[in-house]
Amino acid sequence: MSEFDALLKELYELVRERKDSGMNNSYTAALFKKGRSRIAQKVGEEAVETVIAAMKGDKKELIDESADLMFHLFVLLAEADVTLDEVIYELQKRRMKRDNDRD
Repeated sequence: MSEFDALLKELYELVRERKDSGMNNSYTAALFKKGRSRIAQKVGEEAVETVIAAMKGDKKELIDESADLMFHLFVLLAEADVTLDEVIYELQKRRMKRDNDRD
């Protein structure tokens, strides 16, 4: 497992821990309390902000917004009880299909 893979899994697991923590001073826990609709709305907002940053050609802003988008996507996945491994597995299946389609 690469350092990047380990970091993503560590961050995702931290999000999952916050889901059930009941912490009052955690932005992540507060998002879970607001429910799936609000979390999904945040993913949409961050996706739009990421697109705007890309269109502006502002690399720093694109990096910042991409991090926000990934974080909020992790929260949404955890809310829906979708694991990061399940998403990775789906990506691997698609890559294998694409590779097989090229043969």
